[in-house]
Amino acid sequence: MYFIVFAALCSVAVSIWLKHCKHQQVDVLQMLAWNYLLAMLLCYVWFKPDFSHVSVADTPWWVITLLGVALPSIFLMLGGALTRAGVIKTEIAQRLSVVLSLSAAYLFFQEQFTALKGVGIALGLLAMLCILLSRSGEKLAAFRSAKRSQAAMWSLFAVWVGYAVVDILLKYTSGLGLQFALTLNLSFIVAFIFMSAILIFRKTQWSMRALYSGLLLGLLNFSNIALYIKAHQWLKDSPSVVFAGMNILVVLLGVIAGMIIFKERLNKLSSAAIVFAAAAIFVLAKAL
Repeated sequence: MYFIVFAALCSVAVSIWLKHCKHQQVDVLQMLAWNYLLAMLLCYVWFKPDFSHVSVADTPWWVITLLGVALPSIFLMLGGALTRAGVIKTEIAQRLSVVLSLSAAYLFFQEQFTALKGVGIALGLLAMLCILLSRSGEKLAAFRSAKRSQAAMWSLFAVWVGYAVVDILLKYTSGLGLQFALTLNLSFIVAFIFMSAILIFRKTQWSMRALYSGLLLGLLNFSNIALYIKAHQWLKDSPSVVFAGMNILVVLLGVIAGMIIFKERLNKLSSAAIVFAAAAIFVLAKAL
């Protein structure tokens, strides 16, 4: 069970660190490049993917490329949502991306759809609606501007959809027979190349501060993935426990971190979103 706890802690720590670095005006693009450099090295050491299966003709490079571009793009969306909407709502939006993933699994991958999944998805959509319509008490002055309010809403929506897209792409590659570890490692490599190309093109002035910040981000990011997978391996007969435990813990820890560290406040809609999100995750865990 401690794998789940530490995975959840790493997930929330990623958001906290990313928001802190944006406040400190660290170059996020540089951070992301170093993040993926470390992530691809750790992925190779930890999972030991078999690169002998990689070929120019048979490897689905278009999916790998999409993943490699989507991963850093989502981090940028995450950073924007953390700044505009806060840690609490961003973490909930991120976790509720499973609602879209499960819907896509039914529509495109012919997975079985049950009444319990339908209830879970409905609760998740209701939670997401509360998140998008809510206004944080501590952000009231900022949200008096309609443009800022809309920016926060669209940032949360982008995080919600973006994480679902990555999940769907990973599911699609596994359906093509590509190993998860290999897909992940190749995606990290493409993401690093993609971010490096952007930084070189814009003639970046490299910063040691961004390097250290990015390496810590990469360590937290990869630890979250590795510990979550380890939890699934350890509790292979209880995947619903891992799924529910991880997601509910992240939501709860996100609420605690947002309120204590960043002084975010909960209004009625935000509180309702937390309840609906926890209920959705619990019901979906039962349905899996």
